[in-house]
Amino acid sequence: MLNIVLFEPEIPANTGNIGRTCVVTGTRLHLIAPLGFSLDDHMLHRAGLGYWRSLDVTVYQGWNDFLARNELASDDARLHLLTKKARRTYAESAYADGDFLVFGKESTGIPEELLAQAPDRCERIPMLTDERALKDADAWEAPDAAPADHPILRQDICGNFVNPDDYRISALNLSNAAAIVLYEALRQTGFPGM
Repeated sequence: MLNIVLFEPEIPANTGNIGRTCVVTGTRLHLIAPLGFSLDDHMLHRAGLGYWRSLDVTVYQGWNDFLARNELASDDARLHLLTKKARRTYAESAYADGDFLVFGKESTGIPEELLAQAPDRCERIPMLTDERALKDADAWEAPDAAPADHPILRQDICGNFVNPDDYRISALNLSNAAAIVLYEALRQTGFPGM
């Protein structure tokens, strides 16, 4: 069985759609609090339709609670941290039964401190640059640069991350991203039970 992990999800419809995908693929869903919505939220259940009550879902109080309850180290080989800051693509990764596909919150992704703890576990979905994807890319304002001693910059020296100054606004919807990577993992594991 595969696992999808949503780190502090913010949009109930995305989580509902991902929950529905988990049900039809036999995948467990792990939600790391704080959540940007209530699990009783109408939009969550609407997006998940009637599937939500069949979902194998666990909520955790934070990242350390998630690691502890699943007996994982922060750089465990079963973790796949999906981030636009990785050099390696998800298609270059090998997936196995019991792996955890970790996706960050919609607004900011997985915190850089967690990425820096496990640079070899980071993967990305290839996408066009803002300049090629967005007609008004120059209208978006990039965030302030990270301080020189920031963990992500130290890891970048090792070649594990895309240049943090190469800031991108454009990204896939969370539920689409989760489906893309999950189905690659399912393909590699032989679509068990399907």
